[in-house]
Amino acid sequence: MSDNQNAFNENLGTRRIPQLRLVNFPNADDIVRQGLLSAPRSAEAVDILLVNPPTPDGGYWIRTQHRVGRRSRENMVWPQVSLAQMAALLHPAYTLKIIDANAERMGWHTFTKLIDRYQPKYYLTQLTAPTLENDMYGVFLAKARGAVTIAFGTHVTPIPRETMRPFPSLDYALVGEPDLTLRDLLDHLEGKINQRPPEIQCIFDKDGGYRPALKEDGTVDMHGIKGLAWRKGDEIILNQPRPFIQNLDDLPIPLHHLLPLQAYRMPLIKGPFTFILTSRGCPAGCIYCIKHVSYQFSARLRSPELIMKELWQLKNLGINNIHMYSDLFTVNRDQVMELCQRMIDEKINIRWMSNSRVDYVDEEMLRMMSKAGNWLISWGIESGNEQILKNAHKGADPAKAERALRWARQAGIKNWGYFIIGLPGETEETIRQTIDFAKKLPLDIALFHVAAPYPGTPFFFEVVKNGWFRPGTRWEQVDMDKGTVLDYPNLSAERLLYWQKRAFREWAFRPGPMFTYLKMLLSDWSTVKSALSVGWQHLTWSTKKEEPISSELASNLGVQIGG
Repeated sequence: MSDNQNAFNENLGTRRIPQLRLVNFPNADDIVRQGLLSAPRSAEAVDILLVNPPTPDGGYWIRTQHRVGRRSRENMVWPQVSLAQMAALLHPAYTLKIIDANAERMGWHTFTKLIDRYQPKYYLTQLTAPTLENDMYGVFLAKARGAVTIAFGTHVTPIPRETMRPFPSLDYALVGEPDLTLRDLLDHLEGKINQRPPEIQCIFDKDGGYRPALKEDGTVDMHGIKGLAWRKGDEIILNQPRPFIQNLDDLPIPLHHLLPLQAYRMPLIKGPFTFILTSRGCPAGCIYCIKHVSYQFSARLRSPELIMKELWQLKNLGINNIHMYSDLFTVNRDQVMELCQRMIDEKINIRWMSNSRVDYVDEEMLRMMSKAGNWLISWGIESGNEQILKNAHKGADPAKAERALRWARQAGIKNWGYFIIGLPGETEETIRQTIDFAKKLPLDIALFHVAAPYPGTPFFFEVVKNGWFRPGTRWEQVDMDKGTVLDYPNLSAERLLYWQKRAFREWAFRPGPMFTYLKMLLSDWSTVKSALSVGWQHLTWSTKKEEPISSELASNLGVQIGG
Protein backbone atom coordinates (compact mmCIF):
# COMPACT_ATOMS: atom_id res chain seq x y z
CA MET A 1 0.00 0.00 0.00
CA SER A 2 1.34 3.46 -0.95
CA ASP A 3 2.23 6.22 1.52
CA ASN A 4 -0.73 8.21 0.18
CA GLN A 5 -3.09 5.32 0.92
CA ASN A 6 -1.71 4.74 4.43
CA ALA A 7 -1.94 8.44 5.21
CA PHE A 8 -5.51 8.55 3.98
CA ASN A 9 -6.52 5.61 6.13
CA GLU A 10 -4.91 7.13 9.23
CA ASN A 11 -6.29 10.64 8.89
CA LEU A 12 -9.76 10.20 7.40
CA GLY A 13 -10.66 7.02 9.21
CA THR A 14 -13.73 8.40 10.99
CA ARG A 15 -15.70 9.91 8.13
CA ARG A 16 -18.46 8.73 5.89
CA ILE A 17 -20.33 10.31 2.99
CA PRO A 18 -24.10 10.69 3.56
CA GLN A 19 -26.48 8.64 1.50
CA LEU A 20 -30.01 8.45 0.11
CA ARG A 21 -31.43 4.93 -0.24
CA LEU A 22 -34.43 3.24 -1.76
CA VAL A 23 -36.07 0.46 0.23
CA ASN A 24 -33.90 -2.61 -0.33
CA PHE A 25 -35.73 -5.66 -1.66
CA PRO A 26 -34.82 -8.14 -4.41
CA ASN A 27 -34.79 -6.66 -7.92
CA ALA A 28 -36.30 -3.40 -6.69
CA ASP A 29 -34.70 -1.34 -9.41
CA ASP A 30 -35.86 -3.64 -12.22
CA ILE A 31 -39.41 -3.77 -10.86
CA VAL A 32 -39.65 0.02 -10.59
CA ARG A 33 -38.09 0.68 -14.00
CA GLN A 34 -40.10 -1.94 -15.91
CA GLY A 35 -43.34 -0.76 -14.35
CA LEU A 36 -42.80 2.93 -15.03
CA LEU A 37 -41.31 2.61 -18.52
CA SER A 38 -44.11 0.30 -19.60
CA ALA A 39 -46.62 3.04 -18.79
CA PRO A 40 -47.89 5.16 -21.71
CA ARG A 41 -45.29 7.75 -22.80
CA SER A 42 -46.41 11.22 -23.74
CA ALA A 43 -45.51 13.07 -26.94
CA GLU A 44 -43.02 15.09 -24.88
CA ALA A 45 -41.18 12.04 -23.56
CA VAL A 46 -37.45 12.02 -24.35
CA ASP A 47 -34.71 9.46 -24.49
CA ILE A 48 -32.36 11.44 -22.25
CA LEU A 49 -32.61 14.43 -19.95
CA LEU A 50 -29.35 16.33 -19.41
CA VAL A 51 -29.59 18.44 -16.26
CA ASN A 52 -27.95 20.99 -14.07
CA PRO A 53 -30.15 20.38 -11.01
CA PRO A 54 -31.53 22.88 -8.51
CA THR A 55 -28.93 24.27 -6.14
CA PRO A 56 -28.63 23.41 -2.44
CA ASP A 57 -29.65 26.83 -1.14
CA GLY A 58 -31.43 28.57 -3.98
CA GLY A 59 -28.43 30.71 -4.85
CA TYR A 60 -26.44 30.78 -8.06
CA TRP A 61 -23.78 28.07 -8.21
CA ILE A 62 -20.84 27.87 -10.61
CA ARG A 63 -20.55 24.39 -12.07
CA THR A 64 -18.95 23.18 -15.29
CA GLN A 65 -17.47 19.98 -16.64
CA HIS A 66 -13.89 21.11 -15.94
CA ARG A 67 -14.32 22.86 -12.63
CA VAL A 68 -15.58 22.47 -9.11
CA GLY A 69 -18.83 23.68 -7.65
CA ARG A 70 -19.05 26.80 -5.55
CA ARG A 71 -21.70 29.32 -4.71
CA SER A 72 -21.28 32.51 -6.70
CA ARG A 73 -20.68 35.63 -4.69
CA GLU A 74 -20.66 37.66 -7.90
CA ASN A 75 -24.14 36.78 -9.23
CA MET A 76 -22.52 34.85 -12.07
CA VAL A 77 -24.71 32.34 -13.89
CA TRP A 78 -22.47 30.01 -15.89
CA PRO A 79 -23.60 28.39 -19.15
CA GLN A 80 -23.84 24.61 -19.20
CA VAL A 81 -21.98 24.25 -22.48
CA SER A 82 -20.73 20.79 -21.51
CA LEU A 83 -24.35 19.61 -21.59
CA ALA A 84 -24.86 21.30 -24.96
CA GLN A 85 -21.71 19.58 -26.25
CA MET A 86 -22.90 16.14 -25.17
CA ALA A 87 -26.34 16.87 -26.60
CA ALA A 88 -24.73 17.63 -29.97
CA LEU A 89 -22.98 14.26 -29.90
CA LEU A 90 -26.30 12.49 -29.21
CA HIS A 91 -28.51 14.39 -31.66
CA PRO A 92 -30.41 13.34 -33.75
CA ALA A 93 -30.04 9.68 -32.78
CA TYR A 94 -31.72 10.39 -29.44
CA THR A 95 -34.49 12.73 -28.39
CA LEU A 96 -33.34 14.97 -25.56
CA LYS A 97 -33.89 18.02 -23.40
CA ILE A 98 -31.53 20.15 -21.33
CA ILE A 99 -32.71 21.57 -18.01
CA ASP A 100 -30.54 24.19 -16.35
CA ALA A 101 -32.38 24.61 -13.08
CA ASN A 102 -29.64 26.82 -11.66
CA ALA A 103 -29.94 29.39 -14.45
CA GLU A 104 -33.73 29.35 -14.42
CA ARG A 105 -34.02 29.70 -10.63
CA MET A 106 -35.89 26.45 -10.46
CA GLY A 107 -36.71 24.68 -7.21
CA TRP A 108 -37.18 20.97 -6.65
CA HIS A 109 -40.97 21.07 -6.97
CA THR A 110 -40.85 22.50 -10.50
CA PHE A 111 -37.87 20.35 -11.41
CA THR A 112 -39.71 17.18 -10.38
CA LYS A 113 -42.69 18.15 -12.51
CA LEU A 114 -40.37 18.46 -15.52
CA ILE A 115 -39.00 14.97 -14.93
CA ASP A 116 -42.58 13.72 -14.89
CA ARG A 117 -43.35 15.70 -18.04
CA TYR A 118 -40.41 14.47 -20.09
CA GLN A 119 -40.38 10.86 -18.78
CA PRO A 120 -36.69 10.32 -19.63
CA LYS A 121 -35.35 6.84 -20.19
CA TYR A 122 -31.93 8.19 -19.17
CA TYR A 123 -31.01 10.98 -16.75
CA LEU A 124 -27.58 12.65 -16.90
CA THR A 125 -26.24 14.98 -14.22
CA GLN A 126 -22.95 16.50 -13.13
CA LEU A 127 -21.56 15.88 -9.64
CA THR A 128 -19.36 18.23 -7.63
CA ALA A 129 -18.07 17.79 -4.09
CA PRO A 130 -19.82 20.77 -2.44
CA THR A 131 -23.17 19.80 -4.00
CA LEU A 132 -22.86 16.02 -3.89
CA GLU A 133 -25.89 15.05 -1.80
CA ASN A 134 -27.94 17.75 -3.46
CA ASP A 135 -27.06 16.41 -6.92
CA MET A 136 -27.82 12.87 -5.82
CA TYR A 137 -31.30 13.97 -4.76
CA GLY A 138 -32.04 14.62 -8.43
CA VAL A 139 -30.63 11.19 -9.28
CA PHE A 140 -32.94 9.68 -6.66
CA LEU A 141 -35.99 11.44 -8.14
CA ALA A 142 -35.19 10.26 -11.65
CA LYS A 143 -34.44 6.68 -10.58
CA ALA A 144 -37.72 6.51 -8.66
CA ARG A 145 -39.47 7.35 -11.94
CA GLY A 146 -37.81 4.56 -13.87
CA ALA A 147 -34.90 6.40 -15.52
CA VAL A 148 -31.43 4.95 -15.92
CA THR A 149 -29.20 7.40 -14.07
CA ILE A 150 -25.78 8.60 -15.23
CA ALA A 151 -23.31 11.08 -13.69
CA PHE A 152 -20.09 12.78 -14.77
CA GLY A 153 -17.73 15.42 -13.44
CA THR A 154 -14.61 16.16 -11.46
CA HIS A 155 -15.87 14.44 -8.30
CA VAL A 156 -16.87 11.10 -9.76
CA THR A 157 -13.79 10.80 -12.00
CA PRO A 158 -11.14 10.33 -9.27
CA ILE A 159 -13.37 8.32 -6.93
CA PRO A 160 -16.08 6.52 -8.96
CA ARG A 161 -16.59 3.54 -6.67
CA GLU A 162 -16.62 5.65 -3.53
CA THR A 163 -19.06 8.10 -5.12
CA MET A 164 -21.46 5.39 -6.29
CA ARG A 165 -21.36 3.07 -3.29
CA PRO A 166 -23.36 5.20 -0.82
CA PHE A 167 -25.87 6.22 -3.50
CA PRO A 168 -27.48 3.13 -5.07
CA SER A 169 -29.78 5.32 -7.17
CA LEU A 170 -26.83 6.08 -9.44
CA ASP A 171 -26.48 3.43 -12.15
CA TYR A 172 -23.47 4.62 -14.18
CA ALA A 173 -20.54 7.03 -13.82
CA LEU A 174 -18.64 8.50 -16.77
CA VAL A 175 -14.99 8.54 -15.70
CA GLY A 176 -12.67 11.06 -17.35
CA GLU A 177 -13.67 12.84 -20.55
CA PRO A 178 -17.40 12.01 -20.69
CA ASP A 179 -18.53 12.85 -24.22
CA LEU A 180 -17.73 9.63 -26.11
CA THR A 181 -18.43 7.40 -23.13
CA LEU A 182 -21.99 8.73 -22.92
CA ARG A 183 -22.65 8.13 -26.62
CA ASP A 184 -21.01 4.70 -26.48
CA LEU A 185 -23.05 3.68 -23.44
CA LEU A 186 -26.38 4.71 -24.96
CA ASP A 187 -25.56 3.13 -28.32
CA HIS A 188 -24.83 -0.18 -26.62
CA LEU A 189 -27.87 -0.12 -24.34
CA GLU A 190 -30.17 0.93 -27.21
CA GLY A 191 -28.64 -1.32 -29.88
CA LYS A 192 -27.63 1.60 -32.11
CA ILE A 193 -23.93 0.94 -32.62
CA ASN A 194 -24.42 0.12 -36.30
CA GLN A 195 -26.57 3.21 -36.83
CA ARG A 196 -23.86 5.78 -36.10
CA PRO A 197 -23.35 8.32 -38.88
CA PRO A 198 -19.83 8.47 -40.38
CA GLU A 199 -18.93 11.76 -38.64
CA ILE A 200 -19.61 10.14 -35.25
CA GLN A 201 -18.12 6.74 -36.02
CA CYS A 202 -14.87 8.36 -37.16
CA ILE A 203 -14.26 9.72 -33.66
CA PHE A 204 -14.45 6.19 -32.26
CA ASP A 205 -12.31 4.85 -35.10
CA LYS A 206 -9.47 7.22 -34.19
CA ASP A 207 -9.19 5.34 -30.89
CA GLY A 208 -7.03 2.56 -32.34
CA GLY A 209 -8.15 0.08 -29.70
CA TYR A 210 -11.89 0.71 -30.04
CA ARG A 211 -14.13 -2.30 -30.48
CA PRO A 212 -17.87 -2.52 -29.81
CA ALA A 213 -18.45 -4.07 -26.40
CA LEU A 214 -20.48 -7.00 -27.66
CA LYS A 215 -20.42 -10.68 -26.82
CA GLU A 216 -20.57 -13.41 -29.45
CA ASP A 217 -24.34 -13.69 -29.04
CA GLY A 218 -24.74 -9.95 -29.71
CA THR A 219 -25.51 -8.95 -26.14
CA VAL A 220 -23.66 -6.10 -24.42
CA ASP A 221 -20.40 -6.83 -22.63
CA MET A 222 -20.50 -4.04 -20.06
CA HIS A 223 -16.85 -4.65 -19.20
CA GLY A 224 -15.85 -3.44 -22.67
CA ILE A 225 -17.26 0.11 -22.54
CA LYS A 226 -14.22 2.25 -21.77
CA GLY A 227 -14.40 5.06 -19.23
CA LEU A 228 -17.41 3.59 -17.42
CA ALA A 229 -18.16 2.64 -13.82
CA TRP A 230 -21.24 0.46 -13.37
CA ARG A 231 -22.98 -1.94 -11.03
CA LYS A 232 -22.95 -5.73 -11.19
CA GLY A 233 -25.14 -6.75 -8.31
CA ASP A 234 -23.55 -5.30 -5.19
CA GLU A 235 -20.19 -4.85 -6.92
CA ILE A 236 -19.12 -1.62 -8.63
CA ILE A 237 -17.01 -2.31 -11.72
CA LEU A 238 -14.52 0.24 -13.04
CA ASN A 239 -13.67 -0.39 -16.70
CA GLN A 240 -10.42 0.57 -18.38
CA PRO A 241 -10.04 4.30 -19.11
CA ARG A 242 -11.09 5.82 -22.40
CA PRO A 243 -8.38 7.66 -24.37
CA PHE A 244 -8.86 11.38 -24.89
CA ILE A 245 -10.53 12.57 -28.07
CA GLN A 246 -7.54 13.15 -30.32
CA ASN A 247 -8.93 15.97 -32.44
CA LEU A 248 -11.45 18.28 -30.77
CA ASP A 249 -12.51 19.51 -34.22
CA ASP A 250 -14.17 16.12 -34.69
CA LEU A 251 -16.76 17.04 -32.07
CA PRO A 252 -19.91 18.72 -33.39
CA ILE A 253 -20.53 22.32 -32.36
CA PRO A 254 -22.50 22.42 -29.08
CA LEU A 255 -26.26 22.85 -29.37
CA HIS A 256 -26.25 26.25 -27.67
CA HIS A 257 -29.86 26.94 -28.64
CA LEU A 258 -31.03 24.23 -26.22
CA LEU A 259 -29.68 26.27 -23.28
CA PRO A 260 -31.52 29.18 -21.61
CA LEU A 261 -29.05 31.63 -23.16
CA GLN A 262 -30.87 34.74 -21.95
CA ALA A 263 -30.42 33.64 -18.32
CA TYR A 264 -26.62 33.55 -18.27
CA ARG A 265 -24.95 36.50 -16.58
CA MET A 266 -21.43 37.75 -15.87
CA PRO A 267 -20.35 40.79 -13.82
CA LEU A 268 -19.86 44.02 -15.79
CA ILE A 269 -21.81 42.66 -18.77
CA LYS A 270 -25.20 43.96 -19.79
CA GLY A 271 -27.23 41.10 -21.14
CA PRO A 272 -26.49 37.42 -21.68
CA PHE A 273 -23.22 35.71 -22.47
CA THR A 274 -22.00 32.17 -23.06
CA PHE A 275 -18.87 30.05 -23.32
CA ILE A 276 -16.85 28.81 -26.24
CA LEU A 277 -14.41 26.02 -25.51
CA THR A 278 -11.16 26.68 -27.37
CA SER A 279 -9.06 23.87 -25.89
CA ARG A 280 -8.98 21.18 -23.22
CA GLY A 281 -6.18 20.64 -20.73
CA CYS A 282 -3.34 22.64 -19.21
CA PRO A 283 0.37 21.72 -19.03
CA ALA A 284 0.99 23.55 -15.73
CA GLY A 285 1.55 21.60 -12.54
CA CYS A 286 -0.47 23.47 -9.88
CA ILE A 287 -1.10 20.97 -7.08
CA TYR A 288 -4.57 22.26 -6.19
CA CYS A 289 -6.06 22.33 -9.71
CA ILE A 290 -8.87 19.87 -10.32
CA LYS A 291 -8.70 20.33 -14.11
CA HIS A 292 -5.87 17.80 -14.24
CA VAL A 293 -8.12 15.14 -12.71
CA SER A 294 -10.10 14.90 -15.95
CA TYR A 295 -7.60 16.01 -18.60
CA GLN A 296 -4.21 15.33 -17.05
CA PHE A 297 -1.42 17.57 -18.37
CA SER A 298 -2.07 17.45 -22.09
CA ALA A 299 -3.45 20.36 -24.09
CA ARG A 300 -5.65 19.75 -27.12
CA LEU A 301 -6.72 22.63 -29.36
CA ARG A 302 -9.68 23.46 -31.53
CA SER A 303 -8.89 25.15 -34.82
CA PRO A 304 -9.48 28.92 -35.12
CA GLU A 305 -11.60 28.19 -38.20
CA LEU A 306 -14.05 26.02 -36.22
CA ILE A 307 -14.10 28.45 -33.30
CA MET A 308 -15.07 31.23 -35.72
CA LYS A 309 -17.88 29.09 -37.11
CA GLU A 310 -19.24 28.66 -33.58
CA LEU A 311 -18.85 32.37 -32.87
CA TRP A 312 -20.96 33.26 -35.89
CA GLN A 313 -23.64 30.78 -34.85
CA LEU A 314 -23.83 32.41 -31.42
CA LYS A 315 -23.92 35.89 -32.92
CA ASN A 316 -26.86 34.80 -35.07
CA LEU A 317 -28.56 33.69 -31.85
CA GLY A 318 -28.15 37.22 -30.50
CA ILE A 319 -25.18 36.52 -28.21
CA ASN A 320 -22.47 39.18 -28.50
CA ASN A 321 -20.64 38.52 -25.23
CA ILE A 322 -18.42 35.44 -25.15
CA HIS A 323 -16.15 33.88 -22.55
CA MET A 324 -13.35 31.93 -24.26
CA TYR A 325 -13.64 29.24 -21.65
CA SER A 326 -10.67 26.90 -21.50
CA ASP A 327 -8.38 25.43 -18.88
CA LEU A 328 -5.82 27.88 -20.28
CA PHE A 329 -6.93 30.06 -23.19
CA THR A 330 -3.41 31.28 -24.01
CA VAL A 331 -1.86 27.79 -23.96
CA ASN A 332 -0.92 28.07 -27.64
CA ARG A 333 0.23 31.45 -28.93
CA ASP A 334 -0.23 30.60 -32.62
CA GLN A 335 -3.83 29.55 -32.08
CA VAL A 336 -4.63 32.76 -30.16
CA MET A 337 -2.98 35.04 -32.72
CA GLU A 338 -4.72 33.38 -35.68
CA LEU A 339 -8.10 33.43 -33.94
CA CYS A 340 -7.73 37.13 -33.13
CA GLN A 341 -6.72 37.92 -36.70
CA ARG A 342 -9.77 36.08 -38.03
CA MET A 343 -12.06 38.03 -35.67
CA ILE A 344 -10.58 41.27 -36.97
CA ASP A 345 -10.67 40.27 -40.63
CA GLU A 346 -14.24 38.92 -40.49
CA LYS A 347 -15.42 41.97 -38.49
CA ILE A 348 -17.46 39.81 -36.14
CA ASN A 349 -17.59 42.66 -33.61
CA ILE A 350 -18.09 40.78 -30.36
CA ARG A 351 -16.87 41.49 -26.85
CA TRP A 352 -15.11 38.59 -25.22
CA MET A 353 -13.30 37.52 -22.06
CA SER A 354 -10.58 34.96 -21.50
CA ASN A 355 -8.33 33.46 -18.86
CA SER A 356 -4.57 33.09 -18.68
CA ARG A 357 -1.57 32.35 -16.57
CA VAL A 358 0.70 35.31 -16.01
CA ASP A 359 3.60 33.51 -17.71
CA TYR A 360 1.71 32.60 -20.92
CA VAL A 361 1.32 36.07 -22.42
CA ASP A 362 3.44 38.76 -24.02
CA GLU A 363 2.82 42.39 -24.97
CA GLU A 364 2.16 41.73 -28.65
CA MET A 365 -0.35 38.95 -27.92
CA LEU A 366 -2.26 41.11 -25.43
CA ARG A 367 -2.46 44.01 -27.86
CA MET A 368 -3.79 41.66 -30.54
CA MET A 369 -6.35 40.19 -28.12
CA SER A 370 -7.54 43.67 -27.19
CA LYS A 371 -7.84 44.71 -30.83
CA ALA A 372 -9.98 41.60 -31.50
CA GLY A 373 -12.43 42.49 -28.71
CA ASN A 374 -10.96 40.93 -25.56
CA TRP A 375 -11.87 43.33 -22.77
CA LEU A 376 -11.22 41.26 -19.63
CA ILE A 377 -8.80 38.52 -18.57
CA SER A 378 -9.13 36.44 -15.41
CA TRP A 379 -5.76 35.53 -13.92
CA GLY A 380 -4.88 32.84 -11.38
CA ILE A 381 -2.46 34.85 -9.23
CA GLU A 382 -3.02 32.86 -6.01
CA SER A 383 -0.38 34.40 -3.69
CA GLY A 384 1.96 37.32 -3.27
CA ASN A 385 4.58 35.14 -1.60
CA GLU A 386 7.09 33.43 -3.87
CA GLN A 387 7.66 30.45 -1.56
CA ILE A 388 3.93 29.70 -1.33
CA LEU A 389 3.78 29.69 -5.12
CA LYS A 390 6.73 27.29 -5.22
CA ASN A 391 5.05 25.01 -2.68
CA ALA A 392 1.98 24.92 -4.93
CA HIS A 393 4.09 24.22 -8.05
CA LYS A 394 2.54 27.28 -9.63
CA GLY A 395 5.51 27.87 -11.92
CA ALA A 396 5.15 31.66 -11.79
CA ASP A 397 6.13 34.42 -9.38
CA PRO A 398 4.76 37.79 -8.20
CA ALA A 399 7.06 39.74 -10.52
CA LYS A 400 5.63 37.97 -13.59
CA ALA A 401 2.11 38.57 -12.32
CA GLU A 402 2.70 42.29 -11.92
CA ARG A 403 4.30 42.52 -15.37
CA ALA A 404 1.51 40.63 -17.15
CA LEU A 405 -1.28 42.65 -15.53
CA ARG A 406 0.42 45.94 -16.42
CA TRP A 407 0.81 44.78 -20.02
CA ALA A 408 -2.90 43.94 -20.11
CA ARG A 409 -3.89 47.29 -18.59
CA GLN A 410 -1.73 49.12 -21.15
CA ALA A 411 -3.46 47.15 -23.92
CA GLY A 412 -6.85 48.33 -22.63
CA ILE A 413 -7.85 45.02 -21.03
CA LYS A 414 -9.43 44.82 -17.57
CA ASN A 415 -7.89 42.45 -15.00
CA TRP A 416 -9.76 39.99 -12.78
CA GLY A 417 -7.49 38.37 -10.20
CA TYR A 418 -8.07 35.18 -8.24
CA PHE A 419 -6.19 34.53 -5.00
CA ILE A 420 -6.06 31.46 -2.75
CA ILE A 421 -5.75 31.64 1.03
CA GLY A 422 -4.34 28.54 2.75
CA LEU A 423 -1.99 26.83 0.32
CA PRO A 424 0.75 24.67 1.91
CA GLY A 425 3.17 26.72 4.01
CA GLU A 426 0.72 29.59 4.47
CA THR A 427 1.05 31.79 7.55
CA GLU A 428 -0.69 34.95 8.64
CA GLU A 429 2.39 36.84 7.49
CA THR A 430 2.24 35.37 3.97
CA ILE A 431 -1.48 36.12 3.79
CA ARG A 432 -0.66 39.69 4.73
CA GLN A 433 1.84 39.78 1.85
CA THR A 434 -0.84 38.52 -0.55
CA ILE A 435 -3.29 41.23 0.51
CA ASP A 436 -0.70 43.97 0.15
CA PHE A 437 0.37 42.56 -3.23
CA ALA A 438 -3.23 42.48 -4.47
CA LYS A 439 -3.68 46.13 -3.52
CA LYS A 440 -0.76 47.27 -5.64
CA LEU A 441 -1.74 45.33 -8.76
CA PRO A 442 -3.79 47.00 -11.54
CA LEU A 443 -6.85 44.88 -10.77
CA ASP A 444 -10.46 45.75 -11.55
CA ILE A 445 -11.86 42.78 -9.60
CA ALA A 446 -10.21 40.54 -7.02
CA LEU A 447 -11.60 37.44 -5.37
CA PHE A 448 -10.07 35.52 -2.47
CA HIS A 449 -10.89 31.85 -1.92
CA VAL A 450 -9.80 29.34 0.70
CA ALA A 451 -7.74 26.49 -0.71
CA ALA A 452 -9.81 23.35 -1.34
CA PRO A 453 -8.20 19.86 -1.46
CA TYR A 454 -10.37 18.19 -4.08
CA PRO A 455 -10.10 14.40 -4.50
CA GLY A 456 -7.51 13.32 -7.03
CA THR A 457 -5.31 16.43 -6.78
CA PRO A 458 -1.76 16.35 -5.33
CA PHE A 459 -2.93 18.88 -2.76
CA PHE A 460 -5.54 16.37 -1.56
CA PHE A 461 -2.86 13.74 -0.96
CA GLU A 462 -0.67 16.24 0.85
CA VAL A 463 -3.53 17.24 3.15
CA VAL A 464 -4.27 13.58 3.88
CA LYS A 465 -0.62 12.69 4.49
CA ASN A 466 -0.10 15.54 6.95
CA GLY A 467 -3.42 15.24 8.77
CA TRP A 468 -4.65 18.69 7.75
CA PHE A 469 -8.27 17.65 7.28
CA ARG A 470 -10.55 19.18 9.88
CA PRO A 471 -12.30 16.56 12.09
CA GLY A 472 -15.84 15.82 10.96
CA THR A 473 -15.14 16.68 7.32
CA ARG A 474 -17.97 16.18 4.80
CA TRP A 475 -17.77 16.53 1.04
CA GLU A 476 -20.19 19.43 1.18
CA GLN A 477 -17.57 21.38 3.14
CA VAL A 478 -14.93 21.01 0.40
CA ASP A 479 -15.83 24.49 -0.81
CA MET A 480 -13.81 27.61 -1.52
CA ASP A 481 -16.36 30.03 -0.06
CA LYS A 482 -18.92 28.50 2.31
CA GLY A 483 -16.41 26.81 4.58
CA THR A 484 -13.16 24.90 4.68
CA VAL A 485 -11.98 21.40 5.50
CA LEU A 486 -8.45 22.59 6.26
CA ASP A 487 -7.10 22.82 9.78
CA TYR A 488 -3.37 23.59 9.79
CA PRO A 489 -1.39 23.46 13.06
CA ASN A 490 -0.59 27.17 12.70
CA LEU A 491 -3.80 28.24 10.91
CA SER A 492 -7.14 26.90 12.05
CA ALA A 493 -10.17 26.71 9.80
CA GLU A 494 -11.63 29.70 11.60
CA ARG A 495 -8.52 31.81 10.97
CA LEU A 496 -8.44 30.84 7.30
CA LEU A 497 -12.04 31.98 6.86
CA TYR A 498 -11.33 35.13 8.86
CA TRP A 499 -8.41 36.02 6.59
CA GLN A 500 -10.39 35.23 3.46
CA LYS A 501 -13.08 37.72 4.46
CA ARG A 502 -10.55 40.26 5.67
CA ALA A 503 -8.55 40.02 2.44
CA PHE A 504 -11.59 40.80 0.33
CA ARG A 505 -12.72 43.63 2.60
CA GLU A 506 -9.30 45.25 2.64
CA TRP A 507 -8.99 45.05 -1.12
CA ALA A 508 -12.56 46.04 -2.00
CA PHE A 509 -13.27 48.81 0.53
CA ARG A 510 -11.24 51.37 -1.33
CA PRO A 511 -12.62 54.05 -3.68
CA GLY A 512 -11.64 52.36 -6.99
CA PRO A 513 -12.79 48.81 -6.23
CA MET A 514 -15.95 50.01 -4.47
CA PHE A 515 -17.00 51.87 -7.62
CA THR A 516 -16.28 48.79 -9.74
CA TYR A 517 -18.35 46.50 -7.51
CA LEU A 518 -21.22 48.95 -7.41
CA LYS A 519 -21.14 49.09 -11.20
CA MET A 520 -20.98 45.29 -11.31
CA LEU A 521 -24.04 44.84 -9.10
CA LEU A 522 -26.06 47.39 -11.03
CA SER A 523 -24.88 46.35 -14.50
CA ASP A 524 -27.90 44.12 -15.06
CA TRP A 525 -31.10 44.75 -13.10
CA SER A 526 -32.46 41.35 -14.08
CA THR A 527 -29.69 39.72 -12.03
CA VAL A 528 -30.60 41.76 -8.96
CA LYS A 529 -34.29 41.14 -9.50
CA SER A 530 -33.86 37.39 -9.89
CA ALA A 531 -31.80 37.28 -6.69
CA LEU A 532 -34.81 38.73 -4.86
CA SER A 533 -37.19 36.17 -6.29
CA VAL A 534 -35.62 32.95 -5.03
CA GLY A 535 -38.68 30.72 -4.92
CA TRP A 536 -40.20 29.76 -1.60
CA GLN A 537 -40.25 26.25 -3.07
CA HIS A 538 -36.59 25.97 -2.07
CA LEU A 539 -37.77 26.02 1.52
CA THR A 540 -40.01 22.98 1.05
CA TRP A 541 -37.27 20.39 1.02
CA SER A 542 -34.29 19.68 3.22
CA THR A 543 -31.51 17.15 3.51
CA LYS A 544 -30.65 15.21 6.61
CA LYS A 545 -27.56 16.10 8.57
CA GLU A 546 -24.52 14.57 6.93
CA GLU A 547 -22.64 11.87 8.78
CA PRO A 548 -18.86 11.64 9.02
CA ILE A 549 -16.92 9.51 6.55
CA SER A 550 -16.36 5.93 7.78
CA SER A 551 -13.01 4.17 8.11
CA GLU A 552 -14.08 1.61 5.48
CA LEU A 553 -14.85 4.32 2.95
CA ALA A 554 -11.65 6.15 3.82
CA SER A 555 -9.63 3.01 3.19
CA ASN A 556 -11.35 2.30 -0.12
CA LEU A 557 -11.04 5.90 -1.20
CA GLY A 558 -7.33 5.93 -0.51
CA VAL A 559 -6.80 2.75 -2.49
CA GLN A 560 -8.86 4.00 -5.43
CA ILE A 561 -7.16 7.38 -5.72
CA GLY A 562 -3.70 5.99 -5.23
CA GLY A 563 -4.24 3.19 -7.76
